[in-house]
Amino acid sequence: MDQFFEQLHGWINAINDPMWSGLVYMLLGAGLFFTVTTGFVQFRLFGRSIKEMLSGRKQGDDPHGITPFQAFVTGLASRVGVGNIAGVAIAIKLGGPGAVFWMWITALIGMSSAFVESSLAQLFKVRDYDNHHFRGGPAYYITQGLGQKWLGVLFALSLIFCFGFVFEAVQTNTIADTVKAAWGWEPHYVGVALVILTAPIIFGGIRRVSKAAEIVVPLMAVLYLFIALFIILTNLPMIPDVFGQIFGNAFNVEAAGGGFLGGLISQTMMMGIKRGLYSNEAGMGSAPNAAAAAEVKHPVSQGMIQMLGVFVDTIIVCSCTAFIILIYQQPYGDLSGAALTQAVIVSQVGQWGAGFLAVILFMFAFSTVIGNYAYAESNVQFIKSHWLVTAVFRMLVLAWVYFGAVANVPLVWDMADMAMGIMAWINLVAILFLSPLAFLLLKDYTAKLKMGKDPEFKLSEHPGLKRKIKSDIW
Repeated sequence: MDQFFEQLHGWINAINDPMWSGLVYMLLGAGLFFTVTTGFVQFRLFGRSIKEMLSGRKQGDDPHGITPFQAFVTGLASRVGVGNIAGVAIAIKLGGPGAVFWMWITALIGMSSAFVESSLAQLFKVRDYDNHHFRGGPAYYITQGLGQKWLGVLFALSLIFCFGFVFEAVQTNTIADTVKAAWGWEPHYVGVALVILTAPIIFGGIRRVSKAAEIVVPLMAVLYLFIALFIILTNLPMIPDVFGQIFGNAFNVEAAGGGFLGGLISQTMMMGIKRGLYSNEAGMGSAPNAAAAAEVKHPVSQGMIQMLGVFVDTIIVCSCTAFIILIYQQPYGDLSGAALTQAVIVSQVGQWGAGFLAVILFMFAFSTVIGNYAYAESNVQFIKSHWLVTAVFRMLVLAWVYFGAVANVPLVWDMADMAMGIMAWINLVAILFLSPLAFLLLKDYTAKLKMGKDPEFKLSEHPGLKRKIKSDIW
């Protein structure tokens, strides 16, 4: 059996290496294309996106969807996870301080991809089987917009496996490891506790997930940012040196790999781009599943809000981790990932920092568990919308939550990378083909804004779209 798993691992890596090498260029290329063709929407409408997100917080409890703010934090719940603490540390250790620069560039470019995919998710969203909620995402806009149901199903299966099962195991494995390191708790008991905590949230469906995220995400972000800012402020004289390290190392010429493509990009760039994309998920096709569930007057409103999520994830949260690691003056040695971040915090605030980070990591990882579930549930209902199928899926999710706490998961992590890679390729090709519709939505939104109106999308004003949209929502 061990030999079989070893062979399987080898096959998966043989697929992952070339697929991800090409995917990095595809993600950056698509992001640059959308940045230029939308007239730099991520900068032009940045202020408006903050206003849309904050005004969405005040909306009533609409029976047909979740508020824009809830969609924002549900998306953020999946984006903001252990990647912001462990992933940034890995990027700096392997790629050097300059990797942070490329994380920033990736996020600023990727914001336009997040805008396009989430606007499309809103346009093609449908009513749930109970007629009281919305759902949507790449599987829906691929099927309706491109007329390719088989491709929509393939995307949905990739996302369900990746976000519904494997990523849940990866997150709960991180929780179990950090809790054991901080307090010596056995993974078996941690797994049982996580199942008990997760069950009532996921059996409540997308609205309960969004309400849980609305509480957990801002709380965990504030706590983590507070300790990070404290460390930064107490080391303020070192900040110019930190910026010097980041910009000075950004154009390190050491190649990331062989061949023509490998020689074009440095190890520093590759680590920054990969970790940035893994953390903010821009263009991956995951966040649009949360974006589609929101109740908004115009699809572009939610596109801007999800675009803002990429900014918060990378430019704010990841940067705080990067700064406190680069302030650390000791050799990293064998420290990597969350252990490196933990060592830095302990060196600055004392031993209590180890337990503090364990609690924060629990909150980051647990919010990602519920955010990932929300994405996967929408795609299960896309394939078969029936209460029994959904119930069985929820039981399987709980099984993977427990499995992740007690298992060693290098194989399933690589399986998740493969599923996420397939997902991203399908989504990027789809949004490039459907981009004229996103441009039409943006044009409609900005025209109404210039007229002094509160933008509201009306399908009747765009007869060419009517034959593609399969719902009466707009």
